[in-house]
Amino acid sequence: MTLRPLLSAFAAGAMLIAASSPGLTASCGSGNFDAWLADFKTEAAAKGISQTAIATGLGGVTLDPSVLSRDRGQRVFKQSFEEFSGRMVPPRLSRGADMLKRYGSVLSRIEQSYGVPGEVLVAIWGLETDYGVNIGKFSTIRSVATLAYDCRRSEMFRAELMDALRIVERGDLAPSEMRGAWAGEIGQTQFMPSSYIKFAVDFDGNGRRDLLRSAPDVLASTANFLASYGWQRGKDWEPGSANFDVIQQWNKSEVYSRTIASFASQLARAP
Repeated sequence: MTLRPLLSAFAAGAMLIAASSPGLTASCGSGNFDAWLADFKTEAAAKGISQTAIATGLGGVTLDPSVLSRDRGQRVFKQSFEEFSGRMVPPRLSRGADMLKRYGSVLSRIEQSYGVPGEVLVAIWGLETDYGVNIGKFSTIRSVATLAYDCRRSEMFRAELMDALRIVERGDLAPSEMRGAWAGEIGQTQFMPSSYIKFAVDFDGNGRRDLLRSAPDVLASTANFLASYGWQRGKDWEPGSANFDVIQQWNKSEVYSRTIASFASQLARAP
């Protein structure tokens, strides 16, 4: 599930044109994609990205027309809370309860570190990717490069592409591993590259922040995101609470946020 605030906040926005500085900033939609990408590589180098990361991350990248089609085809989220939660929560509740038990010790350590209860993290995990089963198959770098080249939200996705290269540079993931949703979300709770850079943590202690394969890293990074936005330890998360406001930083949709809160509450009551 990828109803992310980063996208919905801009879905009906005006066209954003990148400001251009000769040799440093690649202007959106200028020339063909290959020419734009060459300019972007120059810009990335000027911003301190290594030539190795640029070459491995952007080598052979092409425009993906299917990403542009999906971006232009986004529809406003119109389902009611009852409709959406009724469709999304019941099929995931039993497995969510199992995940709470399976990762009980990890979730307990995460709550000690970040203050976020396991029920909230498991609810997000289930809603976003069915607990890591459906993370998406789009090439992350190709997707964000395509959206950075397109002029609708060029500035935002150019920054995301820079951060995707930083993920490569610091050794968390290889470009070939970076596959996810069509708009660039990565991993089992669907972090945009910028959120990956800011909030991903190595909770399993293997030296990598791996949000594709490591459940401890996934859950702790999600907790780090929520804690960074002011999650209050030991408080509830129902609508109207301060913690519900934090959940809305995860997803601006009122319906989606209420579904996370409801799902977490049902998990808390599960036997």
